[in-house]
Amino acid sequence: MTKMKVAVVSKPGADFEIQERDIPQPPAGHVRIKVQACGICHSDEVTKDGLFPGITYPRVPGHEVSGFVDETGAGVTVWKKGQRVGVGWNAGHDGTCDSCRRGDFALCANGKISGLSYDGGYAEYMIAPAEALARIPESLNPIDAAPLLCAGITTFNALRNSGARPGDLVAVIGIGGLGHLGLQFANKFGYHVVAISRGKENAELAKKLGAHIYIDSSAAGAAAELTRLGGARVILATVPSSKAMSSIIGGLGPNGKLLVVGADLESIAVPTTKILFARNSIQGWNSGSSIDSEDTLRFAEYSGARPMVETFPLEKVNEAWARMTSGKAQFRVVLTM
Repeated sequence: MTKMKVAVVSKPGADFEIQERDIPQPPAGHVRIKVQACGICHSDEVTKDGLFPGITYPRVPGHEVSGFVDETGAGVTVWKKGQRVGVGWNAGHDGTCDSCRRGDFALCANGKISGLSYDGGYAEYMIAPAEALARIPESLNPIDAAPLLCAGITTFNALRNSGARPGDLVAVIGIGGLGHLGLQFANKFGYHVVAISRGKENAELAKKLGAHIYIDSSAAGAAAELTRLGGARVILATVPSSKAMSSIIGGLGPNGKLLVVGADLESIAVPTTKILFARNSIQGWNSGSSIDSEDTLRFAEYSGARPMVETFPLEKVNEAWARMTSGKAQFRVVLTM
């Protein structure tokens, strides 16, 4: 077999095209992955619509990649053929910038992004730098593993670095692609979990995902409800809405933190007196490094946290994209190869 199928964006805003290409050979320091599944993430809009400068087209998106090592390039010793691996958003670093020298590879000044800096996982095979790979536990199936490499690591890594301790009140605003995993992780971490969403119909699902309390933000002021509960130590904001984030800040307790993982181009309105006198803070969290991905996958393996997914074959990538962007998917869309 010398050919593979890929889903290509030929130019910003174009529909995906299924093309046949030669299976590439991995250069030195790189690995060829046989892709088994790849999640479709809202962040893939960056590639699909040309939202970052400097993207080269045609480009194959995809940064929620699960599969196994098919071939290694010269100098690669840590990975072996047949080993189960995945690739997430932060998928390569220079090792020489100040952040890398401090061990913070996810904030590399010249970091690479799978499906943006180079062709990603909407394909039967892909090439990635050796340092970008994360080991996938044998008991975790590739369809479940794929979304954990972006939505999973983002919520898991943010929460475990939030400063919240078991028993603390932690709220998750939004029950979607990020939020449904954030609720599970928050529960497994031992927090007193509050889910916040619009509509009473979401209450049962929120409880199944691990929430102890559900707040219907369309029926009650969510910030006031959190204050009535004593104030949140952490609010994990998974919705891509600065307006929703602004409205919930008042629900933070003393030394509380608004943890932003949902992306919105608009600004968050911050009441300075609230931040000042309650010593509140706002922090963003963007995914993590490959070893953080491994931690996420291992934790999911033994804790039972799993994404809720809808699957589509690679050939139906445009249908899958429409499903994801409709906002009706529950909750992650995954391409299978």
